[in-house]
Amino acid sequence: MVLPVSLRAAWTSAALPAVLVPDAVGTALAAELRARLDRLGWTRYALVDRGSYDVIPALGEPDLFDVLAGIASEVTGRELRVAEARALRLSPGDYLLTRHDRAFEDRPVEAVLDLSAAAVPRADVHYRHRGQVFFAVAATPGLLSLVERGPTVMSNHAYVTKLWKGPPVVRAVVLLRDAR
Repeated sequence: MVLPVSLRAAWTSAALPAVLVPDAVGTALAAELRARLDRLGWTRYALVDRGSYDVIPALGEPDLFDVLAGIASEVTGRELRVAEARALRLSPGDYLLTRHDRAFEDRPVEAVLDLSAAAVPRADVHYRHRGQVFFAVAATPGLLSLVERGPTVMSNHAYVTKLWKGPPVVRAVVLLRDAR
């Protein structure tokens, strides 16, 4: 994948670094990854004051991780490695609240890869700095977002309306830390 030079410039010039990489995976690979996730089996998480969603808490996709770490390293100019990864599936009525998130002191990079079969209106990932949204990521198949997570940056996954009749939102959430 050849990345536009503008991604690196956008990353390095921002006080709160965050970029979008469109079409990071194609529809065939996304479908294959969704099928593998379904075979692994999802676990339901439902604590109303934190979130309601399906999760695979420890995602093992080394080939995908190598690609994501490579893209993130190229964009950020940092040598990054995968520290942890999980998969999320949000169906109608699902969400993850900011209070379910955690803060990071070491400024890792969070990569969120949308593996959904279709775009889901308003099912965005919101990144907040001191409570205010500074970066919103639409639920768009194949879209990769990279966001530097510091002690004041939190995220939430917006509510999927119960009126939605299409396929669920499926995301790989990968935390990348500096390789040392």
